[in-house]
Amino acid sequence: MYAIIATGGKQYRVSQGDVIYIEKVNQDVDSVISFDALMVADGDSVKVGSPVVEGAKVEGKVVAQVKGEKIRIYKYKSKKNYHRRAGHRQPYTKVEITAINA
Repeated sequence: MYAIIATGGKQYRVSQGDVIYIEKVNQDVDSVISFDALMVADGDSVKVGSPVVEGAKVEGKVVAQVKGEKIRIYKYKSKKNYHRRAGHRQPYTKVEITAINA
């Protein structure tokens, strides 16, 4: 059984027990988070919502608040003595999918 969920402007294919990294949400560690299911598939039966499947929820547990890899930003203009260097680490929320209720 798997489901398609949407969060943070992205869609994820999840099954029970999966660990995913989503855009940061302000939830405490070990708290329960719930997502609406856009599609639920169980064997040969597939339910597609418009936009969400009625009565279908995907539950997960917040495992950690983490940061991604550092991205180095470097701006440069030739012959103008212009250099700027910066870095960025995107914050993510690590979520373990605990149940798909369809």
